[in-house]
Formats: sequence, C-alpha cells, structure tokens
Amino acid sequence: MGSPTPPTPAAQAAEGVSGGRPFKLPESVLVVIHTAALDVLLIRRTGGDGHWQSVTGSKDYADEPFEVTAAREVAEETGMDARGPGCVLTDWYLENHYDIWPQWLHRYAPGVVRNRERVFGLCVPPGTPVVLNPREHDDFCWLAWQQAADRCFSASNAEACLLLPRYLTGTLQGRP
Repeated sequence: MGSPTPPTPAAQAAEGVSGGRPFKLPESVLVVIHTAALDVLLIRRTGGDGHWQSVTGSKDYADEPFEVTAAREVAEETGMDARGPGCVLTDWYLENHYDIWPQWLHRYAPGVVRNRERVFGLCVPPGTPVVLNPREHDDFCWLAWQQAADRCFSASNAEACLLLPRYLTGTLQGRP
C-alpha cells in the first residue's frame, strides 16, 4: 500500500484548512501595551527579520469578540493577563484595513487578500513581567511612545503608538 494522497488545494479550501491547519481569519487585533508614563512595550519577531511590533494576532473563530482576541493574544505573546490587577484593556474603536502580504496569503482561504485590524491599548503597571513565546518573539524593550513609533516595522503600529497620548488624555476616546 502506498501513502495516502494529500488533499488538493481545492479540497483544503472546502474544508477550511491550509497545510492541515485551519485558515487564518482576516480579522485581527493590534494591542499597544503601555504604562501610564507612556512607555510602550515592543516585541521582536523571530525568524531573522528583526521586526519590532506591538502584540498582534487573528481571531480564532468568526464570532470571537475583538476584546477576547486581544486578551488572548496578550497572554500568548507576553504572558500578561490583560484583566489582571492594575491592567486596563481599552478598545480604541480604530480599525486598519490593509492588503495581506503575498508571502502570507497561503495562510488564508483562497481569495482572501485584505485584513481588518482592530486597535486596543493595554495600560499595565510599571514592572509588569514579560514572558515571551519564543516561537514568535525573541526580545522585548520598553520605549517612550515616540521612540516606540520610530522602531515599529508597520506604519499602522507606528501610528497607534503616536496616538497613545491622545487616547490617554481623552482627546481621542473609544466609542462605547
């Protein structure tokens, strides 16, 4: 007997899987983790690209609330509890829409080319421990918000860092 025949891409699409894993949903979060003093946590992606970013990640299922996705991704990527003592997770009600990079399209269902990203802020007490997931990130740093914006790889992440003081002072406020 030979090896089983692998499923065709069309069969995978019909089953909603890519390489044996479910397709990623094109809805994600960006969470700017910061202190009240406006120091921002950045984490560096593994894989040699050296890209610095805030916490990001996709919904696990279509009707997962963005706030749940944000809290889960914070825990997975930094070990922090977004609902822990002294922590305040805030939905900024800001969304970015962007084209998915060609090298990542295989992770999404056929025909999916754009992503919707919801932005959150997470204020944490100074000295909150950071425990990285080594499969995703290999270093972290705390920087003043302007320096964090300069170091971010993505333009939408840099913009979110630059908006941080306005969200904290109430100049910009998330809608209820």
